[in-house]
Amino acid sequence: MNALTLVFVALCVFALAYRYYGLFIASKVLELKAERLTPAVIMADGHDYVKTNKYVLFGHHFAAIAAAGPLLGPVLAAQFGFLPGALWIIIGAVLAGAVHDTIVLFASVRHKGKSLSKIAETEIGKVAGTVASFAILFILILTLAGLSIAVVNAMFSSSWGTYTVACTIPIALIMGLYLHKVRPGDVLGASIIGVVLLFLAVATGPYVAANPTLAAFFTFSKKEIAVFIPIYGFLASVLPVWLLLCPRDYLSTYLKIGTIVMLTLGIVVVHPTLAMEPVTKYISGGGPIIPGAVFPFVFITIACGALSGFHAIIGSGTTPKMIGSEKDILFVGYGAMLTEGFVAIMALIAACVLVPADYFAINTAPKVFETLGMVPVHLPALAQAVGEQVQGRPGGAVSLAVGMAYIFSSVPFMSGMMAYWYHFAIMFEAVFILTAVDTGTRVGRYMLQEMIGKAVPRFSDHKWVPGIIITSFLFTAAWGYLVYTGDITTIWPLFGMSNQLLATSGLIIGTTMLIRMGKARYAWITAVPGIFMIPVTMSAGYLNITRNYIPKGLTLLAVLSVILMVLMTVVFVEAFRKWYVLLQVKETTPDKYGELVLEVVEE
Repeated sequence: MNALTLVFVALCVFALAYRYYGLFIASKVLELKAERLTPAVIMADGHDYVKTNKYVLFGHHFAAIAAAGPLLGPVLAAQFGFLPGALWIIIGAVLAGAVHDTIVLFASVRHKGKSLSKIAETEIGKVAGTVASFAILFILILTLAGLSIAVVNAMFSSSWGTYTVACTIPIALIMGLYLHKVRPGDVLGASIIGVVLLFLAVATGPYVAANPTLAAFFTFSKKEIAVFIPIYGFLASVLPVWLLLCPRDYLSTYLKIGTIVMLTLGIVVVHPTLAMEPVTKYISGGGPIIPGAVFPFVFITIACGALSGFHAIIGSGTTPKMIGSEKDILFVGYGAMLTEGFVAIMALIAACVLVPADYFAINTAPKVFETLGMVPVHLPALAQAVGEQVQGRPGGAVSLAVGMAYIFSSVPFMSGMMAYWYHFAIMFEAVFILTAVDTGTRVGRYMLQEMIGKAVPRFSDHKWVPGIIITSFLFTAAWGYLVYTGDITTIWPLFGMSNQLLATSGLIIGTTMLIRMGKARYAWITAVPGIFMIPVTMSAGYLNITRNYIPKGLTLLAVLSVILMVLMTVVFVEAFRKWYVLLQVKETTPDKYGELVLEVVEE
């Protein structure tokens, strides 16, 4: 199959979905109102609650939600062939992921920018809210640890990539100061400054790598990067959102979307063929990369590209505090998810243009690859072209970079630039992931403040500096410890299951809110994907425990999996009970805005 065909199908489906299904949800189901003031306006404080231009906010939101999932997940899922992954990305993004992101963002905007656990407490009950708060906080710690480990694996011993990623921090500070102090509101001017400086940073990367002194200064070990990333996360959590986090994410979006556009154009020019079969012999299990069959593992392996619980954390964290108008929810929530789905399609293509033997040689340990009976075809030449050893580098990052570099260097006037594009792709992956780490850390701080605030009310004050610093340090230290002591093989499987379990929770909580608002006839838009994902995530958790963790002696991970599954089961049961109670209500009641609902709750 030609890769261009898959690109065309994905673009058409996503465009039609936004125009019709997304607009239906925004106008008919949620009835978004521009005249209804958002938390960013009502609770503006210049620190967390900041009304933001919708294009800048789209950049921030997309940069925050688009982490390792849409890049590495599709690459790993290519073990099953390109067809299962492509179907889940396209269908899942439209009917599950984009719906999930939109409804969670809407719920948080209507609840003054509160977290998903606080929304669960209001919409379902205190039991569900308390249980969800512990589960979500723990899942977020696992998520940030998994994402950060992916950054560590992509950046260590890479002076070029580390230098370019490091440059995005001072560039973001310059943009933030310009946009809010020098010329407030001048988005175009800030964008030009950011793009020019980012281009210079990328262009000078090879010279830094070629200079022994500079290369040594920007070359770090895994342990050193594992320390630097939590420090950055702490700073991003403490500093005002307009100074570092928002402009850096906006800046990173240029790099992310720009790279994906270039990759799309490269596919149009090169017309590469998908060398991977539509369905491989590993679809029923026994594969060397994913320890299980296509059901349920494709649904938890491809996370952010189709459906992701991490999006619920962002959608009920930083983004709802910056939405200037309810009308922007469609563009930011539904639109950003479809954009991420397209990124996942590009990642899948980049992996599947590789010869299967080369793909498996990169993504499995040498001893495991020897048992597959395969012989690498182009891998020796590819390794020589990029200037690094690429065989036996599991995790998805290296094979994605090789695939992207192969497509770029196949463009006629770019031949001979394989090494340049490979290192550029590694940097691109690191920036993609790191922008989710900084936002996730800030959201974790919000949640920890809410939880501690129940015992020590002063912590609930988001303007209290000591509370901000203490909770930021505690939360960063928690996931930073896992990054320093763990590795991708121990954290990633649990992250995949727990991430989708959280997404399921977001859909179920959103369904509860729709029913309460008197929109039970539309509740199927969230209930169907939510109920579908319950057996998917629970079976994946069970198989992880019985076939992966226990046989390897990973008792702690097995216990943690059970705890998470039990906690979320409590949330689901409480939600179903609430559905039953609400559906028994026969008369509606006007809320303070005059809208007829089945039950009035405090927003």
